[in-house]
Amino acid sequence: MQTMRFFVVAVVVSYNRSKLLQECLDGISGQSRKPDQVLVVDNASEDGPVDVVLSHPLKPDLVRLHHNMGGAGGFVAGMAAALAKIPPQCEAYLWLMDDDVVPQPNALSSLLNAASEAYADNGSWPAVLGSEAVWVDGRVHGMNKPRRRLPIKRGRPQLQASAHAYQVRSLSFVSCLVNVNAIQAAGTLPRAAFFLWNDDFEYTTRLLKTGIGYYVPASRVWHKTKVFGSSDADPGSRFFYEVRNKIWMFRFSRGNFTTIEFLALLLATGRRWLLTFIRAHDRRQIQHCLSRGFKAGMSTHPGSNHDLFAQEPEIQALIDRTDQGRQAVIR
Repeated sequence: MQTMRFFVVAVVVSYNRSKLLQECLDGISGQSRKPDQVLVVDNASEDGPVDVVLSHPLKPDLVRLHHNMGGAGGFVAGMAAALAKIPPQCEAYLWLMDDDVVPQPNALSSLLNAASEAYADNGSWPAVLGSEAVWVDGRVHGMNKPRRRLPIKRGRPQLQASAHAYQVRSLSFVSCLVNVNAIQAAGTLPRAAFFLWNDDFEYTTRLLKTGIGYYVPASRVWHKTKVFGSSDADPGSRFFYEVRNKIWMFRFSRGNFTTIEFLALLLATGRRWLLTFIRAHDRRQIQHCLSRGFKAGMSTHPGSNHDLFAQEPEIQALIDRTDQGRQAVIR
């Protein structure tokens, strides 16, 4: 399928994985349809990602944070910086990924093909599209495979030419294509306060409350996590962020969901936490994280992106251009 001319900025968030960052940038460089610009966010790494960026043939732009802001903060900074690079009056997307993602050659072109097909069918551009993520042995990564959207409110539930891409209600930031107009219309960025976990789920459900999103199996990336597993795999101490951030979502992001969707999320979360406890090597640690995360989620609220980037004034100024009213929304 012939696509229209898009402007695409790839945004890669990196933290202490220079070797994987090199592979990620090589994968972006090998695309049949390369992004127009590439931006790397260094989350205060200590293992030399700056050297990787400066020496890579892609010549990516580099955003260096003075403190580790987590994956969530990294994407907030990267998206804010990328939005400042978008030319006026063009159809533009941000292509988001972590440094352990290695896109296969047709990953971006397949996402753009699906976007064009969806536009031809529906007359509006998808807000979000996501790739199929596979582990190093070729198995589809359960943690990155979303559920289908049901019921379908508008648009085709499945795209025919794009290898049966289907509508979804959320997507992960593992090769995620986000429409710039959708970001600007929402006037918000992800929540940096989440630090790790659920920032992509919260943000894409926010955009897809009224927007359309597709999971595109024809677009494939390697997701080189240390172990294979879904979201209920043993997370160790990071389980704290899963619990705290989900509680924050239940308290502050209910508007992202219909009543039925919200009840389904409550049930799915309970099941996931139970499976995490059962499968954990150290159940006492999981129980401790559950207790700490629940208390933190109930007694605190996610701080605004503006406040969290107070020590990064240049990034803070870029965030404020898009992140309108976040302090008023989150209380």
